[in-house]
Amino acid sequence: MQTTRPITATILAAFLAAPVFPQQAAPPTQQTATPKGVVKFSTTRQLVIVDASVKDKNGNAIRGLKPGDFAISEDGKKQQISVFEYQELEESLAPELKPVPSIRKTAPKPAETPGTPAATAVKSLTANQIAPSKPGEVKYRDRRLLVMFFDQTSMPIQDQVRAQAAAKKFIQTQMQRSDLMAIMTYSTDLRVLEDFTDDKDSLIKTVNSLIVGEGSDLAVEGSTGADNEEDTGAAYTADDTEFNIFNTDQKLAALENAAHMLGSLPEKKALVYFASGVSKTGVDNEAQLRATVNAAIRNNVSFFPIDARGLVAAAPLGDATKGSPGGGGMYSGSSARTQQSQFQGQQETLYTLAADTGGKALLDNNDLAVGIQEAQKAISSYYILGYYTSNDKLDGHYRRIKLTINNSELQARVGKMDYRQGYFAGKDFKQFTDSDKERQLQEALMLGDPVTDLSLALEVDYFRMARDRYFVPVTVKIPGSELELAKHGGAESTKLDFIGEVKDSKGQTQANVRDFQEIKLKGETAAQLAKRTLAYDTGFTLAPGTYTLKFLTRENATGKMGTFETKFTIPDLTTQVKYVPISSVVLSNQRQPMNESLATAERDKKILAQNPLVQESTKLIPSVTRVFKKEQDMYVFLQAYEPDAQTTQPLVATVSFYRGRVKTFETAPLPVTEGLDAKSKSLPIRFSVPLDKLQPGRYTCQVSVLDPQAQKFAFWRAPIVMVP
Repeated sequence: MQTTRPITATILAAFLAAPVFPQQAAPPTQQTATPKGVVKFSTTRQLVIVDASVKDKNGNAIRGLKPGDFAISEDGKKQQISVFEYQELEESLAPELKPVPSIRKTAPKPAETPGTPAATAVKSLTANQIAPSKPGEVKYRDRRLLVMFFDQTSMPIQDQVRAQAAAKKFIQTQMQRSDLMAIMTYSTDLRVLEDFTDDKDSLIKTVNSLIVGEGSDLAVEGSTGADNEEDTGAAYTADDTEFNIFNTDQKLAALENAAHMLGSLPEKKALVYFASGVSKTGVDNEAQLRATVNAAIRNNVSFFPIDARGLVAAAPLGDATKGSPGGGGMYSGSSARTQQSQFQGQQETLYTLAADTGGKALLDNNDLAVGIQEAQKAISSYYILGYYTSNDKLDGHYRRIKLTINNSELQARVGKMDYRQGYFAGKDFKQFTDSDKERQLQEALMLGDPVTDLSLALEVDYFRMARDRYFVPVTVKIPGSELELAKHGGAESTKLDFIGEVKDSKGQTQANVRDFQEIKLKGETAAQLAKRTLAYDTGFTLAPGTYTLKFLTRENATGKMGTFETKFTIPDLTTQVKYVPISSVVLSNQRQPMNESLATAERDKKILAQNPLVQESTKLIPSVTRVFKKEQDMYVFLQAYEPDAQTTQPLVATVSFYRGRVKTFETAPLPVTEGLDAKSKSLPIRFSVPLDKLQPGRYTCQVSVLDPQAQKFAFWRAPIVMVP
């Protein structure tokens, strides 16, 4: 397959950029002689902690093992065990006990403390913190660590009430003597409301303090039958950035940050995640899901998602709280199938989070407290082993861990041994050579561990060039505030590396791109970068089929990288005989003159001629995040195809905006009577829609195309957000 060269890179006016989440701290270092359970460090070596659950063939924990009974290796090289603890967890219900000493509701700690390695500090993300342990210290000996995480943005009011009731039931009647619980919430940001404690009164008071309804206006998409609900927009509050309004990534990023925060504790942790499903709408990045899972694995955290909706019996035409669907769907059953498909999709992410981290999802069960009990049962007595790796290179590579039992008699008793299989080493980007940097990009693209230090949003479109060839433009957006040069005045520059790969359904590489852009800004333009976004675009030529695109960007001033991964399908439009065949629909809020591009790449006129988004030296920049302001115009572009036409067959097109099932605005019908391309048989359709009549809030944008002569139609839908 032919691969086109990158086209251009431009600076776009945008909203405030997404917050930069802290990078994973580099691991701690060398041990000296210390009391049992405490390890001191120098700054030369790296301590690796491995939690191991060892059970016999009947599923019972094997006690009494000693360091000499284990053998541990890293990348095939034997390592010396320097830290060894056994966590004996008592299995009995807890009475009203005096709470264990713990640090709760403390002021945020700075990211780094003088004289303390960066690896030992937990960056402040919220108003409160999980108090970290000292390097190498087992802070909560013989205790089970459970976290209740309430995702307010995914739960409507009735589900928030149900989740809180389940949490209080567990605390009052099912907490065991060895249990310590922490409480976190996510609405607009991640918050720690309670550090680990066994004080039942304090825990119940904290759960009662949760504000019912907080964040629930963002939970419509996660509830059943969301398409039938009307949103008045009265409670809508715009987010600070276009990168986190639609994005499911923000929910997953909050879980990832919680895992990093908990990673300062070497013990096993179980995080109980209350949510009403997680819908994937808008900008979907598979890389963030994998990054969240991998962060949990690295930090010894297992996710136990609980679907707060409980058991749902969906009526075929919807329940009494919403209007029934109209049209043929109410007779054919397609409405019921669509509703069921949406519901299953909302549970799929919950299941993935659990299965990939060693947890268990509670779905379709009205007793939500059962899910917390599953998390409780999952952590039984286990061993904590630590070693100082003999590989002191901060190269960011993946290192495989193998843990075995030395004693042959013990081996015969062991039925199952669970432990993490490896980890990613820390990295010091400033010490990388040019070859190291290039190798890092290639490895980051190939490895299964995504990088999310740099926020990315990406859009893939397709336009037919011939019967079996489609031009696929790819647009990537990066918040300018996350670039190092945005933090300094004067003449500044930075270099961005881009690498991408397209694979087909069989895993075969069909196209790739490797490019860099050097961005130079001066004075006021550099100062404004923090409030703008950088857009990079490239393109590929592909045949119809299903593909996976993995794209990675690195800023070379700091070494921060971001990965975006998504699946996309190019349909074979020649097989569509019942409908008007159309291309992707591009929504935009900006046209960019080509001569204002900041790209240093050579412009290939042949490639530019293939790109339908370029017209008369002006490029239409896809919105990607589909967030618009009232004072803007929305530019809509698509192509309709008339494969057998010699001249233009007139079409009629409209753009509509819906709140739930209520149409709030529709453009006048646009007659399309000319512009047929003789080679591709494509007919361009362009709209410019003023948005000043739309109130702030969430909408569904629908583009409809009608062929009156052939009595065929086509329509396309996507969610958008209007901000003040």
